[in-house]
Amino acid sequence: MRKLLIGLLFLICLNDYAQNTLISGMDKLKWEKIMPGVWKASFGTSGLNPLAYSNPPKKESITELSDAPFPFTKESTFSQLTPERASIRIPLGPFEKIYGLGLEFKGLNRRGGVYTLKVDHYGGVKGYTHAPVPFYVSSKGYGVLINTSKRVKIYVGVGNRKDSKRPDPIDRTTGKNWSAQPLSDAVEASIQGNGLELYVFTGNTTLEVIQRYNLFCGGGILPPKWGLGFWHRMHTKSSTDDVLQEISDFKKHNFPLDVLGLEPGWQSFAYPCSFDWDSTRFPNPEKFVKTLRNNGIKVNLWENPYVAPNSTMFKEIKPFTGSHTVWLGEVPDYTIPEAQKVLLNHHQKNHLDIGVSGYKFDEVDGYDTWLWPDHATFPSGNAAVEIRQIYGQMIQKILGDHLKKQNKRTYGLVRASYIGASSSPFVIYSDHYDHRDYVTALVNSSLSGLLWTPEIRSARSAEEWVRRFQTVCFSPLMQLNAWASGAKPWSFPEVTDIVRDNIKLRMDLLPYLYTAFYNYNQKGIPPFRAMILESGYNATETLIGGKLNGETNPYEEQKRMEVTDQYMMGSSILVAPVFTGETERKVVLPSGNWYDFYTGALVGNGETITIKTKLEQIPLFVKDGGIIPMLASKEGKGSDKPSLEVRHYGTKENIFQLYNDDGESFNYENGNFSLLELKVTKGKNGKLKGQSKIINNKNYSYGKVNWLWMSNQTKNGK
Repeated sequence: MRKLLIGLLFLICLNDYAQNTLISGMDKLKWEKIMPGVWKASFGTSGLNPLAYSNPPKKESITELSDAPFPFTKESTFSQLTPERASIRIPLGPFEKIYGLGLEFKGLNRRGGVYTLKVDHYGGVKGYTHAPVPFYVSSKGYGVLINTSKRVKIYVGVGNRKDSKRPDPIDRTTGKNWSAQPLSDAVEASIQGNGLELYVFTGNTTLEVIQRYNLFCGGGILPPKWGLGFWHRMHTKSSTDDVLQEISDFKKHNFPLDVLGLEPGWQSFAYPCSFDWDSTRFPNPEKFVKTLRNNGIKVNLWENPYVAPNSTMFKEIKPFTGSHTVWLGEVPDYTIPEAQKVLLNHHQKNHLDIGVSGYKFDEVDGYDTWLWPDHATFPSGNAAVEIRQIYGQMIQKILGDHLKKQNKRTYGLVRASYIGASSSPFVIYSDHYDHRDYVTALVNSSLSGLLWTPEIRSARSAEEWVRRFQTVCFSPLMQLNAWASGAKPWSFPEVTDIVRDNIKLRMDLLPYLYTAFYNYNQKGIPPFRAMILESGYNATETLIGGKLNGETNPYEEQKRMEVTDQYMMGSSILVAPVFTGETERKVVLPSGNWYDFYTGALVGNGETITIKTKLEQIPLFVKDGGIIPMLASKEGKGSDKPSLEVRHYGTKENIFQLYNDDGESFNYENGNFSLLELKVTKGKNGKLKGQSKIINNKNYSYGKVNWLWMSNQTKNGK
C-alpha cells in the first residue's frame, strides 16, 4: 500500500511538473483594472518606458466611452521568464482577425504572420517599418499593447503548443485541406529582456478600442490650421533667392502655399548636421523667415539628429553622445535631460526665435548599415536597441513639449515613431514610393495611433501626377516634396488646372477636416481611418492560389486578398483613391445609403459597386445624413468669420458640431474655442431644414451659413 501511495504521489508530481513545463511552464498574468475599459498586467522588470514619451491619458474622455468587460478569461493569459526572454501568450479565437502592429505597407489582417517589430527603413520584412507599434486590435473588440522599448517578436496565430487546443493533424498525401500552417489558438510574443508590461483595451466596437488606446496615449494631435494647408519642399540646394522666386511662381500660377520646407542645404553642413544656417545660401536667416511670414508662409527645417564636428552645438552635446557615430557625426543620448537642454537651446536661439514653425526629422529609423550597432553604448546606460526603438518618438516629444510651453502649436514630419504617437504633432513619411502601398499605409496607420502622409515627389506621367496629388490632398499632410526632383505643382501643364482644383477642394474642406482632428484630440477618433472601424462595413477576405508547384509554391500556400485601397475621412466621407491606368474601380460600401460627393446621387447601400473613374476627381462618397461644412469664400486677411457652404446628403436628420479656434495656440485647452451646431431636421411636409446655432463661444464662429441640399430636394433650398 505504501509503495502504491508513493507511486500515486510520484504521478501527481509528474503531472504537476508537466503542467508547469507546458502551458504552464508559464505563469498566469495578473490583471488590474486601472480605468474603464483599460487593464494592466506586468511581470519582471522593464527598461525604458515608451509611454513616458506620450501625453498623460485623457481620463474623462476614456470614462465617457462605454465600459466593456475583459475580453477573455484572465486565467487564459500567460507570461514566462527564461534566462534570455520574456514571453506572453494571449488567447485567440478561431475566427478572429488581428489588425495593427504599426505602420505596414502590405495587407491589413495580421493573423498568420510572424513579425519582428523593429524600427527601420521599410524593406519588405514583416515588422521592419518606420513605426512598428506593438499594439494590435481584434475583430472581437479588444486591443493589446505590449509596452516595451525592446524589439518584440510576435507570432499572430502561428505555432501550436503541444498542450494547447489544436486541430487533429491531416496527412498531406491522402487527406484533404492539409495546411502548412495549422490553426493556432493564441498570440505569442517575446522580447530579449527581463519582463514586460501589458495593457488590454476594450470597447463595444472596434473603433471604441482604437479611441481608448489613443486617449490613453493623450488623445490625438490637433494641428495648427496652417499645418492642414499646402506644403512644398524646396530642392536641397535652394538658396534665399531660389525660395523667393518659388513663392513668386506659386502666386503666378495661382497655387496656395502655406508651409515651405527647406531640405539639407539650408545647413552649413549636412549628413551629419550642423543645425546652423549656411551663410552662403541664407546670409540673413532672420530677414528670410520674416519675409516668408509676411507672405503668410511658415518655414519648416529638415534635420537628422547626428551632430557634425563643425556644429556650434558640438562641444556642448559631445559629453552626452554614444560610443558610435552616424555618418561620422555624434549620436546624442536624448534620454539625458542635459542633452535635451543643449538641443532646445540651440534650436530656440537659431531657429524658433526668428520664426521657424517646426521640423522634419529624417534618418531616425534605419538601416543597420549606417545607424549605431546593437552593441553600442550610451552615457545614460540605456541599451542601444531601446534608444533606437524610441528615438523618433523621443525627439517628437522633446520638441513638441518645448513649443507647447511657448503656447505654439507645431506640425512636422518624422521618419520613425512608436507607442503613444497619437498626441505627437508629427506625421510619418517614407523613402518608399509605391502609390498602392502608400494608401495601404494610410489605412493601417489609423489602427496604431499614427498619422501618415503619402507625399508626392515625382511622376512618370500626367495621369500619375494627378492621382498621387489626389491621394495626398486627402491625407493628414498635403505635401509636394521636391527635395530631389525640383518638381512644381504645374510640372505637367496639361493637368495643372486639375491639380489646382483638387488642392482647392482640400482647402475648402478645412472646417470639416479641422473638426475631424478636434474629434481625434478629444475623442480619439482617427481623422483618417480604416474601413474596418466604420459601422456596417463587412468586406470579406478571399484566399487565392494554393495550387501545388514544386518551384513557386511547394507548400500549397494561399494568398489573402483584402480591400486596402479605401478609407474614411472625418465622420462621413469615404475616400476611394484611383491608381494610374484604372478606368474603373470597385468600392465596398458599408450598410446604409451612400451618395456621390460631387452630385449627391445615391450610389448604393451595403454593397460593392463598380464606378467609372474621372481624371479630374478622386471618388468620394458620403453616408446618409452626412453634413459637410466647407468654406464658401476664401478667408481674406483680417476676416475671422468666413462664410460657410454646408452640404447635406441623403434624407436622414443629423447634427454636426463644427469646431473652430484661433488655429495657432493651445488656448482651446482652456475653453477658448467655438462650437457651431449644424442641425438638419424634417418638417411636417418631410422637407429637410437646416439650422445653425452657436453653442460655445462666438469668438471663432463662422459667418453666413448657406445650406446646400445635395439629394432629394432643390440644391439651394433653405
